Amino acid sequence: MRRRLAASSLVICLVAGLAAACSRDSGAEATLSAFLDGWSEGRAADVPFVTPTGEPVAAEQVTEALAEASGDLHEQPPELTAGELDESGENATAPITVAWPLPGGASWAYETSVRLTERDGDWHVIWQPAVLHPELLDGDQLRLRRLAAARGEILDAAGDPLVTAQPITEVGIWPSQADEVAELADRLTSALAELGHELDLSDLPDRVDEARDDDLFVPVITLRQDEYDEIADEIGDLPGVQTREEERHLAPTRTFARALLGTVGEVTAEVMEQQPGAFAPGDQVGYGGLSGHYDEQLRGVTGQAVVIARPSPGDEVTEIELDRVDPESGQDIATTLDADVQSAAEAALAAESKPAALVAIRISDGSVLAVANTEGDEAHPVNLALTASVPPGSTFKMVSGYQLLAAGELELDSEVPCPEELTIDGFTISNAFSGGRGEVPFQEAMAISCNTAFATVAPQLGDDGLATAAGSLGLGGDWDLGLETFTGSVPAGGSALDQAVAAFGQGQTQVSPAAMAAATAAVARGAWLPPTLVVDPAADQPAPADLSDPAVADLHRALRAVVTGGTAEALADVPGGDVFGKTGTAEAGEETHGWFVGWQDDLAVAVFVVDGRSGSGAAVPLAGEFLRTLAE
Repeated sequence: MRRRLAASSLVICLVAGLAAACSRDSGAEATLSAFLDGWSEGRAADVPFVTPTGEPVAAEQVTEALAEASGDLHEQPPELTAGELDESGENATAPITVAWPLPGGASWAYETSVRLTERDGDWHVIWQPAVLHPELLDGDQLRLRRLAAARGEILDAAGDPLVTAQPITEVGIWPSQADEVAELADRLTSALAELGHELDLSDLPDRVDEARDDDLFVPVITLRQDEYDEIADEIGDLPGVQTREEERHLAPTRTFARALLGTVGEVTAEVMEQQPGAFAPGDQVGYGGLSGHYDEQLRGVTGQAVVIARPSPGDEVTEIELDRVDPESGQDIATTLDADVQSAAEAALAAESKPAALVAIRISDGSVLAVANTEGDEAHPVNLALTASVPPGSTFKMVSGYQLLAAGELELDSEVPCPEELTIDGFTISNAFSGGRGEVPFQEAMAISCNTAFATVAPQLGDDGLATAAGSLGLGGDWDLGLETFTGSVPAGGSALDQAVAAFGQGQTQVSPAAMAAATAAVARGAWLPPTLVVDPAADQPAPADLSDPAVADLHRALRAVVTGGTAEALADVPGGDVFGKTGTAEAGEETHGWFVGWQDDLAVAVFVVDGRSGSGAAVPLAGEFLRTLAE
């Protein structure tokens, strides 16, 4: 008979209340209640047992038989409820509803029965495998077969999947066939380096030795099929090398938006320990990025088939399916990413040896089109683009400049001092260029990125003017991309020195590339609009807000001058519309970061290079490569 898998069982009579609620108080009831209490704990109670033919059975034997027949279900004993006990002379029978909890939260409910017989004044439970399930015979076991759910896709703006099931080859070692493991590790390291995988396999001999007793597969690396094909002739015949072919959910390339998208792989022991009962060995789960953050939605609900594993002649096992919970497919995650823009960003960063990030946003609607990071640590990619918390350097002159213009403190042709050095509270502020420039128009101070000029006019920002301007551009706001993002931190007040260095992006001010890209898009648009990355499921967002039109128009002219005759002049000949922007060099401890923020046509971009030494030298070339690639 087929029975239904259910989320809850039909409660007829609670075991705990058997004597009071089911029938008259009797020895049969007490024996049945004790047996069910033990079964619900995965053991046989200390009650008398007999076989259907009347032969006595020890409780220890029944405990072993219960564990053996329960098979895959034994670790989580069932909930049991009993119906009315029917006594007739020396015999009694009670219907039992059994509900086994299954991994993933479902339960399997069915009915069986327990028979008892009276011998010499004592009631005995008649034990046979059919007590556990009516269709079980001697030697049978209950087994679970996981039914994988179709994983949801991470979609780009066009609705096309960014992460899809692709063939892979897992390369590992078969201990019993591997002798010279140290030499084998060297050969593998060399071959993998040809593909750009820099692995430290110095621990491989120890790992292989640990696995020798059980001759267990020792994983080394998982390669895309096309990657493995490149080195198959080189490593495929090495003694001890073993490969497994399967499918994994992968991005278009090994490095494509890896920190943003995350990865999908086999569940680890650590994850299984953190979520007991939720997974089984071999399940695929997401790690990091969108794949990890939205794993529950993407993964769906794994199905379960409950089967009887019955020994057959010739050491074969026949499986009889009793019932199943069908898997529920995962949900897609829709994003605003543009595959072409992302590819251009990846290409721009490809040759950068230092950690770097690039974020691109469509100005007209705030859609995040690209989130790129340099390759970094293959096993643990860091999403600097969204989570870096670093000073913005002189890119922040865009923010302080906006506030000075919007408050009417300065105009583009207002003369401001640009000395070679400026000392405030004993601290000397200098510029990236040598020599002073005397009195210069504010627009020129922006174009040449004069720190001393901005430090000089910092008092005109007031105690909270800079924080107010930053907030109007979304810095430090509560907007949500659907994934961990640092939106910035811009403190108000402080000493005269604090305010002076804050005016050119130093001090306590911290941002991320994503935060600066969003602020740049607001300046380009003339209004703050929360950026979006994950649109389904959509996050709650703050309301849009207009900026000062006259100040924005003046700021556009100043930021265009940065490109036509200032620190970003290398972008003046980029094909397409006019490029606007601001470079930045940010001191952070012993490192000096390079920045560029700007826009062209409907695309705003922020580029950040860790310890790039200068924005002009490190970030501007990457921005130029990105924009030129898109123009092709």
